[in-house]
Amino acid sequence: MEVYPAIDLMSGKAVRLYKGRRGDVKVYGDPVKIAERFAELVDKIHIVDLDGAFEGFPRNLDVVEGIIEETGLRVQLGGGLRSYEAIERAYEIGVENVIIGTKAFDLEFLRRITDDFDGITVSLDSRGGRIAIKGWLEEGMPVREAYETLRAYVDRFIYTAVERDGTLTGIEKIERFWESEEFIYAGGVSSAEDLRWLAEIGFSGTIVGKALYEGLVSLEELLEVAECSPKG
Repeated sequence: MEVYPAIDLMSGKAVRLYKGRRGDVKVYGDPVKIAERFAELVDKIHIVDLDGAFEGFPRNLDVVEGIIEETGLRVQLGGGLRSYEAIERAYEIGVENVIIGTKAFDLEFLRRITDDFDGITVSLDSRGGRIAIKGWLEEGMPVREAYETLRAYVDRFIYTAVERDGTLTGIEKIERFWESEEFIYAGGVSSAEDLRWLAEIGFSGTIVGKALYEGLVSLEELLEVAECSPKG
């Protein structure tokens, strides 16, 4: 199992939100310095441009580029990547996986970008079993229905339990509904035991943010568990 430490960006700073609420934010500081610490243990991280997610277009690509240049980390990036030009720019600065959410349901657009770019990843942001879209402000189709529709185009997904995100309350216990695709979990991971359960159900990776920042669990501990866990 892979472990992806997370950096959420808002106004150029590393922050965490509670359940994705824009007004419930805690600032953790310089994202480059945080990324440098992660780079001592991992070679790939997860970044979300929160300003981009709320406003519909990337706002922190310069920060992401700085992280890549300063650390050499591989990056998967989400947040406001809803145009061909924005996605193209993200790849130009060295992003390895562009993550799309809302725009994934424009199937003509999805077909175009998956034809032109490698590593496109779809984020299935789930609230109560339904897709949360437009910065998690609106709800769409059932998650499983979304997966069945989108798996014809991509083989890499992130399942985000929106109601768990940033809460430190533990993971959402779900039944596996995917097949052989790469499936990554995000939302509420706060212990090594959470990681063991995710590996058991068949997730291939997990994203961890606030638990690392708040010291509930160490990245070293999670990596140790991950090394002993099978990939999904």
